[in-house]
Amino acid sequence: MSVSDRLRRLRSTSEPREGPEAVESQSRGEHAAYAAARGLQAGFVATLIMTAFRLPILRSLPPSANFWAQYVTGDDPADHPIAGLALHLLYGVQAGALFGALFALQDAERSIEPEQRGLVWGSVYGMALSAFGSQIMLKELLDIRLGTDELALFHAGHLVYGLSLGAWVGSRTEGVEDPEHEYEYDNGN
Repeated sequence: MSVSDRLRRLRSTSEPREGPEAVESQSRGEHAAYAAARGLQAGFVATLIMTAFRLPILRSLPPSANFWAQYVTGDDPADHPIAGLALHLLYGVQAGALFGALFALQDAERSIEPEQRGLVWGSVYGMALSAFGSQIMLKELLDIRLGTDELALFHAGHLVYGLSLGAWVGSRTEGVEDPEHEYEYDNGN
């Protein structure tokens, strides 16, 4: 039995299937809960990837440390690196859950494989989060004005988040079964 056959069998027994047949066999609530759980996982992974991308470049904490300092403790954001990172992770996980649910609802365009849809919609979602973060969270809520280089890296970090999020969710979404588009990888067995 090939690796792809083993993975397909494992997936069919351990993971709820998506697509038209899943909607019929699964209640909408179960489908939404599964999609949100998949989004939670993706949000966790994507936030770690985005943080790993931005920390060496910007050499600063995410702005969530500023939020924590301004609205919880009232002191210097540099005193709260763990709280800032934890809050940033919490934001990312919640945004991932929302993306997972939205991605499950956007099922109409079946001519595009879920992996490609994930990359497209993930990058759009990441940039929308970036626009919200820079305009509402930073400017309005925290009164932070980023320089042009910092702003470019802020947007790049969120693009990395969106691509990672979309890649995770899209690769874990079952598309329409099409034997012509199945790929087998020979592992020598």
